[in-house]
Amino acid sequence: MTTSLADVAASGATLRAFLHGLPGVDRVGADQRAAMLGTRSIKTTAKAQAIDLAISMVDLTTLEGADTPGKVRALCTKAMHPGEGAPRVAAVCVYPDLVSVAVETLAGSGVKVASVATAFPSGRTSLEVKVTDTALAVAAGADEIDMVIDRGAFLSGDYTKVFEQIVAVKAACGDAHLKVILETGELATYDNVRRASWLAMLAGADFIKTSTGKVAPAATLPVTLIMLEAVRDFRDRTGRQVGVKPAGGIRTTKDAIKNLVLVNETAGDDWLSPDWFRLGASSLLNDLLMQRQKLTTGRYAGPDYFTLD
Repeated sequence: MTTSLADVAASGATLRAFLHGLPGVDRVGADQRAAMLGTRSIKTTAKAQAIDLAISMVDLTTLEGADTPGKVRALCTKAMHPGEGAPRVAAVCVYPDLVSVAVETLAGSGVKVASVATAFPSGRTSLEVKVTDTALAVAAGADEIDMVIDRGAFLSGDYTKVFEQIVAVKAACGDAHLKVILETGELATYDNVRRASWLAMLAGADFIKTSTGKVAPAATLPVTLIMLEAVRDFRDRTGRQVGVKPAGGIRTTKDAIKNLVLVNETAGDDWLSPDWFRLGASSLLNDLLMQRQKLTTGRYAGPDYFTLD
């Protein structure tokens, strides 16, 4: 970090001054640019490459109260072998108590195990519980932790509390990567999305993530655009690259390709890799596989051709 950024969190006053000193977001401009990029036409050869790239970026997710070890094993099998010739997905994301099941099933596959933690999805618990939740998931073998910020603290202006919680959870992650979920649907303004993005990165996030998938709106294109601008500008200023993960509401191949165009045109092709861009989804993979088969065989398979997630 540069000296000035290293001192940003020295006090609540300096942190607030920095975050409120960030350039304001032109809402009309952001909406229009995202809409324009979303109309880009992708031709057949490029579309085939884009579909395989999108599959490789998927965090295949199941976060339901009815999740079972059997369901997680089936999901992991699909993550490793999505379809004939298709690449494996980036990660499988589960609750902390099912991490060990995913780790055992995915062993040696190259597919990462991600776990939500820190009282997902509300984030409404003590820091001690958040750190313990994280440590237990890491001890069980999680490669990645998806934490949620305290939106109540953020929206009331207690940026220091949010910053310190991220720092503490990052420390509990050890070698595991930390994705910080902003829950942008609850942040109310694009300016808040930019501030929360910078706050998370200053505190050590390896990824910034839009949403839990439990709150609407979730991963809208304008919000993802703003977060991509933030990681681009953060690397320009600090030299450290941070990933982006839109999650929630990304269900179709068209949605995925729009996000890839957004990445390329906003942050650049350095981010066009599962190391730096992920798509959090549960139903997206089946649509990608259907479109992939159409390009390969000329025929659509019915939705029931692929396993339900």
